[in-house]
Amino acid sequence: MIPVHTLVVGDTNPDFILRGDVKPRFGQAEQLLSSADLVLGGSASIVAAGLVKLDVDTGLLATVGADYFGTLTEQYLAECGIDTSEVLKSPDGSTGISVILSQPDDRSIFTFPGVIPTLSIDAVRTSIERARPKHVHFSSYFLVPELASGLPSLLDSLAAAGITTSVDTNWDPSEQWTGLDDVLPRITYFMPNRQELRAVGAGYADDPAGSDEDIALSLAKLGPVVVVKRGSDGGLVATPRGHVHSVDVPDVSVVDTTGAGDSFNAAYIAAMAHGVDDEDERLRWATLAGSHSVTRSGGTGAQIHLSELTMTLDGVGIPSV
Repeated sequence: MIPVHTLVVGDTNPDFILRGDVKPRFGQAEQLLSSADLVLGGSASIVAAGLVKLDVDTGLLATVGADYFGTLTEQYLAECGIDTSEVLKSPDGSTGISVILSQPDDRSIFTFPGVIPTLSIDAVRTSIERARPKHVHFSSYFLVPELASGLPSLLDSLAAAGITTSVDTNWDPSEQWTGLDDVLPRITYFMPNRQELRAVGAGYADDPAGSDEDIALSLAKLGPVVVVKRGSDGGLVATPRGHVHSVDVPDVSVVDTTGAGDSFNAAYIAAMAHGVDDEDERLRWATLAGSHSVTRSGGTGAQIHLSELTMTLDGVGIPSV
């Protein structure tokens, strides 16, 4: 693997996205959908794809099985232009897959993890040595328990080497939200959505039912810059120095919210890679990319390219709050 700016670590798999104004019902009830798409999924994959479209040299470390879905996932990754030399193939397990029932304002996700949890801390260390990244982004913390258990010591090593880091835990299927006490003080950026912010922040905030700003500031006191995806309410950043930044999002027609947060993450990281130091400007990149993503089905189908992003920001601008 050639050196990259950003190495994305975590999950890769197909997403089977079903859209319709329905809710699952048992009793052999048959309901009709408006569309069905099989696309590239996995939080890490979508972040990596978004970074590539924003002209950031990017590698992906994840695990697939030696099966049809593994081959399909590798095909999807190659079509996105992602460096897949670090994608591991497990001969003894199945590739993970997610089935997503998507509605304009929400979604329900069923995930078969397959070989996703087998990604080891040793594999990550080896990949980092080869890729020599300036930044490492970790996705889907709760789906990779072996990696999660060794993450604190790895983060110490990365910090000592001057490598910045970010973590998006994504949802915890167990809803226990444990294991982050030794992670949060060691990462550069923590990147939850609003629901994840509140779930993680409940153990740290003075008032778990307080505002997004207050909860984000409570987590930022532990050390990381906290970057929050708030859907139609835009983006929020809280810094360890107690500063808060927020930016609105443009109005768009929502088709599918799958992967919008990952596109948001990708654009925030891309802004850093391109030398943007201002937090409001980074948030403008992120909120524009996230809102653009929801206009088509799937996490990568409507990801924004760098030329389009910069042209939009220069021509229209997104006001900060």
